[in-house]
Amino acid sequence: MLKKWILMLFSVSVILSVITEDSTVISSSSPASSSFWFNSLVGDQTFTFSANQSLEFDFYRNSCPNAEKIIGSTLLQLYNNESTVAPALVRLLFHDCFIMGCDASVLLNSTNGVEAEKDVIPNQSLKGFDVVDKIKSSVESVCPGVVSCSDILVLAARDSVVLSGGPFYPVPTGRRDSLISYPQIAIMELPAPTDDLSVILAKFLHRNFNEQETVSLLGTHSIGVVHCNFLTERMSNFNGTGQPDPSIEPEFLKVMRRKCENNSNSEFIDMKSDGAPETGFGSHFYQSLIRNKSILPSDQQLMSVEKTASWVRAYAANNFLFIKDFSKAMIKLSNNGVLTGLVMGQIRVNCSSTL
Repeated sequence: MLKKWILMLFSVSVILSVITEDSTVISSSSPASSSFWFNSLVGDQTFTFSANQSLEFDFYRNSCPNAEKIIGSTLLQLYNNESTVAPALVRLLFHDCFIMGCDASVLLNSTNGVEAEKDVIPNQSLKGFDVVDKIKSSVESVCPGVVSCSDILVLAARDSVVLSGGPFYPVPTGRRDSLISYPQIAIMELPAPTDDLSVILAKFLHRNFNEQETVSLLGTHSIGVVHCNFLTERMSNFNGTGQPDPSIEPEFLKVMRRKCENNSNSEFIDMKSDGAPETGFGSHFYQSLIRNKSILPSDQQLMSVEKTASWVRAYAANNFLFIKDFSKAMIKLSNNGVLTGLVMGQIRVNCSSTL
């Protein structure tokens, strides 16, 4: 209960403190013609970040004033039926924004023999496409041809974090949807669970995320599931040794093997009932890394070098610090490489196909 109140107070303080650099208060209906700065007092720390200058808060205030409310209420209904939609949407957002920006290119279907992003190997386990389609249908029934699929995905992912017990963070809107998909870039540049830490950090740095931001974004691994086929070698033949990964805590290795012994394609529940110190979104993910109870080897590698291990320890000890840094990183991710204006992209009617 205390944790929920802290998150609520944090979210409210962020929302109420939307100001410009000269401290003039800006309402949610004001256009973002200049850089916006947000400040939220967190104890004796100040939470500051800037928004993409091409986006606006409450962008649809005239064209579809209830857009965000419709997105949130539709998602809540779907979440109440199946809670796994939340981590699925967060992962879907990451895979979209990491490749050429937040433009909904990952939602496009393959057409006329041309392979789309969603069908290449790094994205074949993605879920949530149907959820986005249902939310889009709800919005289209009220405001046809107005709200982009990229904005829907960004807002739905943000609300998914909240539903999972994480913080609310404000995101501007006004994104437009890509006309094309980028399958080859997705294959080359999406971080893989088998990547070495140096490769993962290089891929994030290529998108202007430093070690601190990378470690905070990986906190989303406190929710969701991991397919057992990603874990088979780690549990029994790590790096071709014929032995399990020696970094796995022995009792936790037993838990992993028990969960995956029947079907290697079954889903391994992450941080819900299998050895986590607590459930839901939070810094317990980092506590698990310190205890060598990480499910993915790529996550456990964060403890192998001091430049990332220091942030793991910091977040494990201070959930409020993690919430602050995670919120800043998610806002930065959500504003990455957006298409805006009438000459860039389009507003899709169907998220899986262009006009």
